[in-house]
Amino acid sequence: MTQTVPIPHGLPMERDAGPFDPPREISRLREARPVSPMVFPDGHEGWLVTGYDAVRQLMADTRFSSRQDLGILHVPYETPGMPVATEPSPQIPGLFIAMDPPDHTRLRRLLTGAFTVKRMKQLEEHIIDLTERQLDEMARLTPPVDLVKEFALPVPSLVICELLGVPYADRETFQVNSAKFLVKDQLLDEKMAAYGAMTTYLAELVTRKRAEPGDDLLSDLAGQDDLSIEELVGIAFLLLLAGHETTANMLALGTFALLEHPEQLAELRADPDLMPDAVEELLRYLSVADIFYRYATEDIDLGGETIGKGSTVVVSLLAANHDPQRFDNPDTLDIHRETRGRLAFGHGIHTCLGQQLARIEMRAGFEGLLRRFPALELAIPADEVKLRTDMNIYGVHELPVTWTETAR
Repeated sequence: MTQTVPIPHGLPMERDAGPFDPPREISRLREARPVSPMVFPDGHEGWLVTGYDAVRQLMADTRFSSRQDLGILHVPYETPGMPVATEPSPQIPGLFIAMDPPDHTRLRRLLTGAFTVKRMKQLEEHIIDLTERQLDEMARLTPPVDLVKEFALPVPSLVICELLGVPYADRETFQVNSAKFLVKDQLLDEKMAAYGAMTTYLAELVTRKRAEPGDDLLSDLAGQDDLSIEELVGIAFLLLLAGHETTANMLALGTFALLEHPEQLAELRADPDLMPDAVEELLRYLSVADIFYRYATEDIDLGGETIGKGSTVVVSLLAANHDPQRFDNPDTLDIHRETRGRLAFGHGIHTCLGQQLARIEMRAGFEGLLRRFPALELAIPADEVKLRTDMNIYGVHELPVTWTETAR
């Protein structure tokens, strides 16, 4: 590379380009040097990958390890002045997102059948029914209301609870602790306390399901003799966390984005058949699960750079999904866009297992919300919406909305 750009010290995270765009510094780095050296707060050197082609290549290359027990993968770069992790994290049983083959292959194979397109389609009518019932509840309220609390969080929580066999009555416990676990700026003891509360709860749950199985995914997994209780807990933790946090934030942030793009919203209301394409574009445009870590297990050429063995590599899916080398006018929301190849669900062996489920929930959620609330609007100025810049999954903390009429 012939271009000279400043080496970032820490990862630029400030959403200074607007609530839906990558940080300006991230975009500048991508344009100048899609694979950039960076320095972590503790002084160790690594790499930041922001270009679409480089991100896609990296995520398909298993020489970039996802394991947490190799090198320094989880550095709290967002928290200057706080202690920095200098020791590898122990590998957590069952947490297959942080594993490499063959361990990853073994656990993922057990779950693949539960998340097939066919099986998800069979759930679609039920998901639509759950969505409509939640919209009924919301319609009974007097606006303004918080869309996160009354719609965006309950819908995916209901769905994942039913799928996994987690009592919905326990939702407050796991929602509070999963939110605490995802906070960036917190002491490790606080994060581990939230994690410990969730895993203690899940250990009791999967133990009961092994003794008295029901008609749900965790019971099916508990019937696998080669899975330990510890592995079942790790799998349950990952599915429960990812299954409601990501979709909830897509529903809330996606609604915010549509309300801020009234011409796109009007088109979508006029032609609901555009919804599948709109969901794909919102996934690309928002990329709520943005930052991922990898660890180079050998010297690897990537984007004209040599990533040395042992290097920590930070990947930005948001930057890649806004790369003008791949998408025309990428910082523009366009529900007619051809989004094939977008990386919102990752790429390679760690591509999101629940992506079809998420799509169904988002289509049902946005379609029902726009139909039932034709006069939906923000109840506060857009610049007062509380963004989740302090969380590892992006979105909004609250989205106060109002309306003057509802439809059936």
